[in-house]
Amino acid sequence: MTVTIYHNNACSNSRGALALIREAGFEPVVIDYLKEPPTRARLAELIAQAGLTVRGAMRDKGDLYEELGLADPALSDDALLDAMVAHPALINRPLVVTEKGVRLCRPPAVVQEIL
Repeated sequence: MTVTIYHNNACSNSRGALALIREAGFEPVVIDYLKEPPTRARLAELIAQAGLTVRGAMRDKGDLYEELGLADPALSDDALLDAMVAHPALINRPLVVTEKGVRLCRPPAVVQEIL
C-alpha cells in the first residue's frame, strides 16, 4: 500500500504521524507541501476526500491568517482555497493519503484509521 504524507517537519503532529506510519511498517512518500504545494484542484480533492470543510482544512493559527483577514465568515470556499494555494503554510497538517482514505492527522493517532 502506498502512503503519502503532506508533511511539515516543524510540526509535532506531522512528525508524530510520520513516526506512526513508519512504526506500522510503511515508508511513505513524503511531500514537503511548503516546497511542493498541491495544486488547487488536488487540495480541493484532498479536503473533500478527508470529509473536511475548506475552513476545517485551514490552519487558523499564526499571523498570516490574521493579516489576510481569513477569519471573516463571509469568505467563500473558493477564496479560502485561493489563500491556501498562494500561502501553503495555511494548509493544516498533516494530510495523509492511503488507498483506505485521506485524513487530517490531528492528533497523529488518527493515521491508524487508514493504515
